[in-house]
Amino acid sequence: MEGLELISFQIISAVGTARSMYVEAIGLAKEGKFEEARQMIDEGEKVFVEGHHAHAQLIQQEAAGDHVNFHLLLMHAEDQLMSAEAFKTIASEFVDLYEKISNL
Repeated sequence: MEGLELISFQIISAVGTARSMYVEAIGLAKEGKFEEARQMIDEGEKVFVEGHHAHAQLIQQEAAGDHVNFHLLLMHAEDQLMSAEAFKTIASEFVDLYEKISNL
């Protein structure tokens, strides 16, 4: 495996791991472990950035005039990237919400 397939799988792997960490953060917040939840979101962000960098490679390649063929695998990778980004926002909101509820 090389080229576009490899980059697509790098994106899928990294952002999938990040999304799992964001979901885990929600579970930690539900248990009242707010600091651990925020740390999990921070760790997820570090992994997410790896996928984002792989995606940025493709954008830079296209911008340099080197056409990137679009494949279903790349579309899936981009979908996973956007999904993980949304999960981060949702996880952060849930952590804040659970913390507010616990302080009532």
